[in-house]
Amino acid sequence: MAKKKQQGRKQPERSDREQGNTLADQLQNDVVEKLKLAKKQLQDVERLQEEEHQAQAEFDRKQKEKNKSFAELLDEYDMKGNKF
Repeated sequence: MAKKKQQGRKQPERSDREQGNTLADQLQNDVVEKLKLAKKQLQDVERLQEEEHQAQAEFDRKQKEKNKSFAELLDEYDMKGNKF
């Protein structure tokens, strides 16, 4: 008995895929430019938020350092009187 060939979906040839079937090619140029601008704005906002977060963390660290008690300072620097 001969086996029947299974007919599946054939993928389009490379030349068909290379001829403008990407999303950027299908959209109009002004839409692509608007998307690029929106992406850049989002990246700027994220960068600013990260900078603010780092500045706040630095401020909190300095405030914590400033408000340490004498006992905490002694524990941190391990000064038990034997160094002097």
